[in-house]
Amino acid sequence: MTDDVAAPTTTPGRTSDLQRRVVGVLVVAQVLGGVGVSTGIALASLSAAELSGSDVVGGAALTAMVVGTALAALPVARLATRSGRRPALVLGYGAGAAGAAGAVGALSIGSWPLLLVALVPFGAASAAGLAARFAATDLADPGSRARSLALVVWAVTVGAVAGPNLAGPMQGLARALGLVAQSGPFLLAAVAFAAAAAVVAAGLRPDPLVLAREREAAVTATVPAAPARSAWSAAREHPAALLAIGAIAVSHLLMVGLMSLTPVHMHHGGATVSVVGLVISLHVAGMYVLSPVFGVLADRWGRRPVLVVGAVLLVTAGLVAAPAAPTDPAMLAVGLVALGLGWSAALVAGSALLTDAVPLADRAQVQGLSDVTMNVAGAAGGVLAGVVVAVAGFGALGFGVAAVAVALLGVVVVGARAGARA
Repeated sequence: MTDDVAAPTTTPGRTSDLQRRVVGVLVVAQVLGGVGVSTGIALASLSAAELSGSDVVGGAALTAMVVGTALAALPVARLATRSGRRPALVLGYGAGAAGAAGAVGALSIGSWPLLLVALVPFGAASAAGLAARFAATDLADPGSRARSLALVVWAVTVGAVAGPNLAGPMQGLARALGLVAQSGPFLLAAVAFAAAAAVVAAGLRPDPLVLAREREAAVTATVPAAPARSAWSAAREHPAALLAIGAIAVSHLLMVGLMSLTPVHMHHGGATVSVVGLVISLHVAGMYVLSPVFGVLADRWGRRPVLVVGAVLLVTAGLVAAPAAPTDPAMLAVGLVALGLGWSAALVAGSALLTDAVPLADRAQVQGLSDVTMNVAGAAGGVLAGVVVAVAGFGALGFGVAAVAVALLGVVVVGARAGARA
């Protein structure tokens, strides 16, 4: 194991049973949250476009969700810093449930502006899902942090697969309840988010972050004070934290940029909806299915080597996708699977490195800063990718992704060598 992972320490009352229970609760909450989020992603744009008659408004629906996720990340992190993970996650999932309920109302009265407004708090559920992976590390031994958070990340896969497949039956249920059929999937999301909040409220007892602080206080004979400085000030003190935040943000930017324009590229080649859906499904599988493997590798090899793996995969994704013709779904699928795997490796290893690098007193708010940066980078990636494709074509986007990933690889390698010397 490299110097990225500190030697495990023993703390009073630490038990593997408690950590397993915390991870189990988070996994259940992630499955429920994944159902709601995936349903919203799948249908928000379509619903907004149908209501407004404009594809531009349809695109704005996903933007509203991303903005909501970014806006919620810091309040969720601040509440975790002040009061613990349980109330913070309940806040995120609860706001998501309120947003989903608002979407049901907006669709019922046929108002696309109200739908866009409702999708902003809807995005808070995604912020809670991101924060949940960090909650899995609070009581974990340093040598098993990556695999714990990776398991919570992996749980999203179940909800992501189940959610869109339940959309049809939920439309029928909405009709039976006297609601507009299109509101059914958002009704499902509201129930799923509310259930996730209930699971967290009932199951995260004791609160893992609060308990971790109590154990640290027992060891150091001091009570960790609430941080008086900003998350950015805390992050700047730790070069490894800055590396982790940057790696997560850049990988997310590249993933969103290339993924979002691939369906458009395939459409120009006459690809059917089913073929496009298959390619994107393979990409999503790459994002989540192997995350536990990357968690194990990050614990065994160290965080930075797995970041290197992630950067290499992102380079590969760009180089494979760039020359792919719009009529070559197989080559595009290979590129997007590599893209998803690279994102997964960077997210898991970067999140573990960030957790290792920052002291417990500052950890939650710096983790929130990372999630804000990640979502802002993702929104920027989608916009920049559209500009690149409009000006220079899809091939230029693929090569651009590869070039940025090479730069990320260089930064990670230099950082790894510096860490080894230190």
